[in-house]
Amino acid sequence: MEKIELIMMDHPPHSPTYKKMGLSFRRMLFKVVLFFAIFILTFHLPHFTNRIQCLTDGIGTREETIQEIRKVLEKYPTGLANVTKEELAEVIYEEATRYNHDPKFIMALIAIESSFQNWSVSERGAKGLMQIMPYVAESLAQEMGIEWSGDRTLFNPFLNIRMGIYYLSRLTLDFNDMGIALTAYNYGPTYVKSLIERRERIPLQYYRKILTVYQDL
Repeated sequence: MEKIELIMMDHPPHSPTYKKMGLSFRRMLFKVVLFFAIFILTFHLPHFTNRIQCLTDGIGTREETIQEIRKVLEKYPTGLANVTKEELAEVIYEEATRYNHDPKFIMALIAIESSFQNWSVSERGAKGLMQIMPYVAESLAQEMGIEWSGDRTLFNPFLNIRMGIYYLSRLTLDFNDMGIALTAYNYGPTYVKSLIERRERIPLQYYRKILTVYQDL
């Protein structure tokens, strides 16, 4: 009968020695991964830090600007409750920055148009904070997906601000010039286009008036 030699392993796979070897390997692997993680972060951490700093600065700037808007609103008899004015300051900031306008410039425009009186109505019939003509506002509301309810919509300060800033942005794109866009906001785009077609001088007094208020805010 052929003799079969059994080769006994000194340390079976599940013996304590093998467990120690496995533990050592995992520790070594962890150290290698940790080393590469630290190595990568060494190069990218300044970038992340700068981004976090930019975000923090942005938040700080936002809150400071909104606070400045609130202070201006407090100076005028708006006819609005204090809570509404606080919310309105945020809306003015958000809508202005949405369309790349300086919130302070929008405040100057509102000051000229309505002196921040929410229920203001001009001799021509323009209404609300940004003095929008009803037929213009109705068209804007349709474009923006805002439910149109006549005066109820126009005298809603949040909707009036949204429509007014959107309207100014649309005029700025149409005329590619802020001064002309503001003249169109005041006189109407049809009138300004007729001046351009006839190559007549475009009055910029309104624009200069807003710049003066802008500098004084």
